[in-house]
Amino acid sequence: MAAPDFDTVAEDLYAGEPAEFVASRTAAAREAKKAGDAELARRIQALRKPTTAAFFVNRLARDGSAALTELAELGDRLRTAHANLAGAELRELAQRRTELVRGVLRDAPGLSDAVAREVEETLETVVADPDVARLVLAGRLTSVAHQDVDQWLSWPAPAAGAPKKKPAKPQAAKEKPRKADEKAARAKSEKDRRDRERERAEREDHQRKVTAATRDRAEASRALVRAERVAEQADARVTELRERLADAEERAARAAEELSTAQAAFEKADEAVQALDGKLG
Repeated sequence: MAAPDFDTVAEDLYAGEPAEFVASRTAAAREAKKAGDAELARRIQALRKPTTAAFFVNRLARDGSAALTELAELGDRLRTAHANLAGAELRELAQRRTELVRGVLRDAPGLSDAVAREVEETLETVVADPDVARLVLAGRLTSVAHQDVDQWLSWPAPAAGAPKKKPAKPQAAKEKPRKADEKAARAKSEKDRRDRERERAEREDHQRKVTAATRDRAEASRALVRAERVAEQADARVTELRERLADAEERAARAAEELSTAQAAFEKADEAVQALDGKLG
């Protein structure tokens, strides 16, 4: 029996339904082992089951999604624009990235909110990371792809321009107290300073929350991958033990049948001996 080809097995596994992945992988690994290729069996068994979001993105690649292909190409253009410090082009390309991602999610209304967020993050990472783009286009993504920080694709909001100076007021009448004007100016300056400090504190607090949330999401994603791997290993172990149990039960049945046959043969031979002894007597 010829051993199966690894790429063919991987292609079939990731093209199939997630619910059938583990059973199909175990069967393929068993076939490779029976063919005498233990290393191939190990490689097949190491293939990880895709999450729901990863399965959706893999299906986009296998269906030849034009948006997915453009997102991958967009990453190269963004990196070139970034290297050339082409700010206007970067903003235009970043806007196109947003349009493509939203278009994909708009055409997939059946996704849950959690899965949609993972798909969105993966699609954005396709733009940011060429290695992820190649993996996604090959249709072999196993879990949500993300970047903890996406610095070069994140553009700060345009800075507010300097406050316009108000038209100079007509010179105040001589009788208007100069000290009142100075006091009002100082009060306004102090108020502006407090407003700027409050806005800066709010921005910093928001950024801290975003950073913490991003870190928590990354850790949760890693924990999900670890839990998935443990579950897959346990499932594979259960499948293996069931196969070994079935094999042992089959051997036990054969042994019982052989024992019964041997017992019958012995009894027949024993009766023949006793009959001969009786005649001699």
